Amino acid sequence: MGILDGKRILVTGVLTEASIAFAAARIAQEQGAEVILSSFGRQMKITQVIAERLPETPKVIELDATNDDDLAALPERLEGNIDGIVHAIAFAPKDALGGVFLDTPWDSVSAAIHVSAFSLKAITVAAKPVLNKGAGVVGLTFDATISWPVYDWMGVAKAAFESTARYLAKYVGEDGVRVNLVSAGPLKTTAATSIPGFGTLEDMWGDRAPLGWDQKDTTPAGKAIVALLSDWFPATTGEMVHVDGGFHSTGA
Repeated sequence: MGILDGKRILVTGVLTEASIAFAAARIAQEQGAEVILSSFGRQMKITQVIAERLPETPKVIELDATNDDDLAALPERLEGNIDGIVHAIAFAPKDALGGVFLDTPWDSVSAAIHVSAFSLKAITVAAKPVLNKGAGVVGLTFDATISWPVYDWMGVAKAAFESTARYLAKYVGEDGVRVNLVSAGPLKTTAATSIPGFGTLEDMWGDRAPLGWDQKDTTPAGKAIVALLSDWFPATTGEMVHVDGGFHSTGA
């Protein structure tokens, strides 16, 4: 028996096999879950192709987290109740990253916060009518309790994301829904490589992470997500679990 036997899980943000979202979807299936993927626009075809590389090819539904019509249609498109959501979407315009913090215009900042933070609340509330009691919502972050080189306004958006998760946990807890985050170390994902100078972060981990760190291995983060989706954390919400080889615990 798997720890997600009989559960239905919505996984957002699957665009490549190298993504944490793909690892979470794969492990969720291996642990007995029925997985539904979401995508939208031109990315839909990419997600559909990548979906075929999972152990079982899942259904892919349309969901633009910034589109009110898509959000309103989410319960119908899911075609039944679900037991969990993996939030793995984030975006910041190029002029919001890479050391240009002081010059970034508000339009770019607001876009980053809308997609990367507010969408956690938007998707969860949209799915609320079909979220089973005991459901888990798990989001991905890059520890925003401190500042990082080159991460700039995405770091600010992630700080908003982490705060959103805590408030969301407060307000959906009465429905038995848990909201938690996984903070992974730097991985060679599409999202990471699109950030100018992100390699400066990757270089730190090899020296400081007590357990070491493999920048190509998304499985540890995927396992943490699946564990938080399962019934093994029934009284845990508003939490951020670090999956970073212990980097966050060391000063030098």
